Amino acid sequence: MDFSIATILAQFVDDKLVAAKNLEKKLGCEDEESIQKLQIALDALEKIGILTKERGKYRRLYENDVVEAKLRCSSKGFCFAIQDEENADDIYVRESHLSNAWNGDRVLIKIIKEGSRRRSPEGEVKLILERANPSLLATVNAVDSSYRATPLDDRLLFELDLKQNGQDLAEAVEHLVHVSVLRYPIGQYPPLGKVTKILGSDAEEASDVDIVSCKHDLVQNFTESALKAASSLPTRIPAAEIKKRLDLRDKLTVAIEPETEEDNPWIENALTLEKTDNDNWQLGIHIADVAHYIEQDSPLDRAGKKRVTAINLRKKILPMLPEQVAKVCSLIPGKDRLTISVLIEINNQGEVVEYSIKPSVVKVDHKITYNQVQSLLGEKAEEDEKSAALGNLFNELFFNVSPLIKAQRLQRGGFEIATPEIYNLYKDEGRLGVILTSSTLPVRSLLTELMVLVGRLVAQHLQALQVPGIYCTQPEPDVDELEDLLKLGSNLQLRLDLDAEGDVTPQDYQALTQEFSKSPEAMVLNYILQGTFKPVKYSTKPAAHFGLAYSDGYTHCISPGQRYVDLLIQRILKTVFEYGRDRRHSRAKTGVDLFSSSSHGEINWNVLPPQMQEEMETELHAVIPHLNDREKLAEDAEKDLDGLKKAEKMKERTGKIFEGLITGVQSYGFFVEIEDLLVEGLVHVSSLKDDWYEYRSRHSCLVGRKNRIAYRLGDRVEVEVKSVDYYRQQIDLVTVGGGSTASNADLEEE
Repeated sequence: MDFSIATILAQFVDDKLVAAKNLEKKLGCEDEESIQKLQIALDALEKIGILTKERGKYRRLYENDVVEAKLRCSSKGFCFAIQDEENADDIYVRESHLSNAWNGDRVLIKIIKEGSRRRSPEGEVKLILERANPSLLATVNAVDSSYRATPLDDRLLFELDLKQNGQDLAEAVEHLVHVSVLRYPIGQYPPLGKVTKILGSDAEEASDVDIVSCKHDLVQNFTESALKAASSLPTRIPAAEIKKRLDLRDKLTVAIEPETEEDNPWIENALTLEKTDNDNWQLGIHIADVAHYIEQDSPLDRAGKKRVTAINLRKKILPMLPEQVAKVCSLIPGKDRLTISVLIEINNQGEVVEYSIKPSVVKVDHKITYNQVQSLLGEKAEEDEKSAALGNLFNELFFNVSPLIKAQRLQRGGFEIATPEIYNLYKDEGRLGVILTSSTLPVRSLLTELMVLVGRLVAQHLQALQVPGIYCTQPEPDVDELEDLLKLGSNLQLRLDLDAEGDVTPQDYQALTQEFSKSPEAMVLNYILQGTFKPVKYSTKPAAHFGLAYSDGYTHCISPGQRYVDLLIQRILKTVFEYGRDRRHSRAKTGVDLFSSSSHGEINWNVLPPQMQEEMETELHAVIPHLNDREKLAEDAEKDLDGLKKAEKMKERTGKIFEGLITGVQSYGFFVEIEDLLVEGLVHVSSLKDDWYEYRSRHSCLVGRKNRIAYRLGDRVEVEVKSVDYYRQQIDLVTVGGGSTASNADLEEE
């Protein structure tokens, strides 16, 4: 099992002693070689004062002036260490203080100079915790009788010696290659690598999926132990297991899935809907019980934990777990399947009256696509009884239940963002952290309303039972991130009222999106608005989620086969089902229903045994940094692929003319969004040959000194695609026409 210093140190929480045997188990050290490597690492950490050994066990030592951070470097050689804690200072690290750390590495930073009001604190790398670049994209050069690789990422300021290893590296010269790092720099020795794949003569010749996979070191294959464990999963459900669960196989059950080109074997959710005796609805969201099949610390668990999330590369999905797991767990029509069911009673105002979370067994009757649901809505009921029941279910679900739940969310201050296409792999809000809507497929966003509600209710239940949990949080955007967007909207004659001094609220975004909808440029404005969101992060403490307008407590739980957090949440729930105490002491005659929201406010005892609670808290605390790092990597990879596809699209259109909207102005030029394609390019000021243009920051415009032509936020221009840097995803444009006439105020010196 591969492990890093970061994964070792993640096992140490607070001031607790940890035995080496326990570390071996947690890190999957099953053979003598990996156990020996772990012991070498522990000895080294003890020697440099990170760990101390007491009575044969290890304890983490902390220093006040040492912090954990991630390096972010520039192509000019200076770096900043970015701390995980929100609003913590970034720490400046000189090149001479990097200690051979590279861009993206997770490190321990020792503060060597305190910061001031105008200057960042300064630090030096004390220890590299985890390397971010076990492989990289590079071009190969011949140097004398040897070969070297120059990284394509200009933030990696070094060359690697290449080990020939029986390869004919002459074929790779001046080609784009994928290089695995065999040795990081040590003293005077440069890094050493080997070519694992020749991708093409340049970036444009290579497959975009190959580029993204290699650039972000995305794991493609599973270990033999994981594949063996997946193939040995039981395919039949014992009658004894069904007997222990709520049997819902007689209910009309549907799975609603997207139309996708990629081959994704997972069907993780199914729905039921019935009227109750008091004329409310009972909505059932049934989630594949993946945790039943994947034990903690097993080879399959370690495989999922390593990846954390499936990654959507459009026509190819890199899975979190082997495909065989999906074949056993997916809610395939006509098959009995184990599930965790969230049963929600909803009244005619869309309010949740009560809910319960129970282990169950279901049998899906129909798997149907979004487009098929869309075509069935509002149609006259079929004479066939089964078809009529299905049509009634969809009409009730998407004309009544989901719109009412949505109305409750909007009333609370929630909002949604319109977009032409949705590439979200999950049925909830996904990585962006906000509900996206598409006019061509409203069913998808209405289904998302239901899935987001489930995440909210599960989080509430964990809090009410006072058991450990993982929560999905999102801070509010910074006001200054909105400055250009607000100016742009104002120049487009929109009424955008936002207090520039106060905090941004979801209600502000609700007002913005409502005003944007009145503009012909709504799609561009909404697209830019997406860029103002802060990253979604996981935490063991409930906190606000801006994009969903929740003030406290929301979690991910609907995709346990494709997102590791959801699998962990299932494990927590199943632990409560099995070991939870429903009464204060054994002498009490009656207890509460731990499966139901009726227990909320009634519990004044520890639901889980104290030792189990403590162990679970330690486990969750240890895994949080890894979850957030892997989610960020997945988000970057998916965005990278999107950028490459846009660059490829524009490369084919070099020399063509488009109309666009100026969405950003700087001293060096202005950015133009080509609306039909949602592609941004730069018109550099040096390409404006007709006059000398000066930047007016107060008015966000460039003004011609003689011709009085202004290029300002919101102006429409005609641009020609001049050139495209495919790998860097940079699109250079030149103006053909457009702009506006400068006012006297624009011409005044600032």
